[in-house]
Amino acid sequence: MDYSSIYGVSNLLTLLLLLLPLHSYSHNNTSTSPQINSNSILVALLDSHYTELAELVEKALLLQNLEDAVTNHNITIFAPPNQALQRHLDPEFKRFLLEPRNLRSLQTLLMSHILPTRIASHHWPADHLRHRTLSDHHLHFATKSSGHKTVDSAEILRQDDVVRPDGVIHGIERLIVPRSVQEDFNRRRNLAAISAVLPEGAPEVDPRTHRLKKAAPVPAGAPPVLPIYDAMAPGPSIAPAPAPGPGGAKHHFNGKRQVKDFIHTLLHYGGYNEMADILVNLTSLATEIGRLVSEGYVLTILAPNDEAMAKLTTDQLSEPGAPEQIMYYHIIPEYQTEESMYNAVRRFGKVRYDTLRLPHKVLAQESDGSVKFGHSDSSAYLFDPDIYTDGRISVQGLDGVLFPPEEHQDQHQHQQLPRRTSPLVKVAVKPRRGKLMEIACSMFGTFGQVCQ
Repeated sequence: MDYSSIYGVSNLLTLLLLLLPLHSYSHNNTSTSPQINSNSILVALLDSHYTELAELVEKALLLQNLEDAVTNHNITIFAPPNQALQRHLDPEFKRFLLEPRNLRSLQTLLMSHILPTRIASHHWPADHLRHRTLSDHHLHFATKSSGHKTVDSAEILRQDDVVRPDGVIHGIERLIVPRSVQEDFNRRRNLAAISAVLPEGAPEVDPRTHRLKKAAPVPAGAPPVLPIYDAMAPGPSIAPAPAPGPGGAKHHFNGKRQVKDFIHTLLHYGGYNEMADILVNLTSLATEIGRLVSEGYVLTILAPNDEAMAKLTTDQLSEPGAPEQIMYYHIIPEYQTEESMYNAVRRFGKVRYDTLRLPHKVLAQESDGSVKFGHSDSSAYLFDPDIYTDGRISVQGLDGVLFPPEEHQDQHQHQQLPRRTSPLVKVAVKPRRGKLMEIACSMFGTFGQVCQ
């Protein structure tokens, strides 16, 4: 057997095994990007006075891409000053760039300010010339007759402001916005909002119903055109108008769902079952409130608790329309919370809020660190604040039932009448004779006895 051949093969295998780790190490070492030294143009940009541009580069997650570009070739950066990005930039456009969903537009904007080559001031072309940027857009270089250098429509303010071995930074007067970014910014809006609007006449109001004959277009979230009193359903003797479907006639708000939510909140909160029963079963106010909210109106409901509702007498609820009138006096046609009402009464002392029961207003004032509604004889405190608040409906719990001042005085006098101790004396009024009869008696004295 030839042992030399065997030993030769074994030596070859040993050599290959020794070289294999070295090859893999060199391959892995070359695959990783080299480190950026402290004299790089990227480090100079982060440490320069162009802090706004440096922050945008970091927010756009472009540092790794720029490091890869610097390792392959020199770069030229056109940097606008901080003032151009802080004061001279449209706030809405800047807000658009900083939104996470518009990250691609921000990256395109910043990469359009960087060239994959080095262009110093002495290399500036005398004639018009185009250069491709890292975002595949082209920048136009030119030199004016006055000697000022320009890139696109921006003038160079600081030539060779920062110079490093791997790049150069020129200061420009303002931001350069590519056409693609402008198109993205314009497309962000709703096309219906920026499209041409056909001219229309002024809305006409029907004098019989005080309603618009043809509803004018109202944008989402805008207050309704008609006052809330014209949008309310007819009186209790007439069936109220049916509530619209989810989203309302303009599909802005789902009043039916919001009313259902706050009714459930009253039931689960505890102590307001009577109020929920009146709104849903005894009256049709829940349906009417849902219709008003669907039309875009906001309401604040002052809800008396069960203990206060139990003090109502049968006479107060038996008259036709009495429950509706009581509830109308507890509904304010504006959105108020416990904090807003307390701040108002602390600042102005006494505040009168409009109610759905015209022309009565409910009086609010500060008392014992809380809000007190009504007058001294018929008053209630804000007992359970912010039971339900969703931006359209606000429910505030009270410890009493409110009545208008005139109505409360009439009820008070009616209750005091049977308690009078002095007997009622009927006085008979002597009928007065006619004037013609008196003249006749004075003329004819002979008939004096008859006239007496």
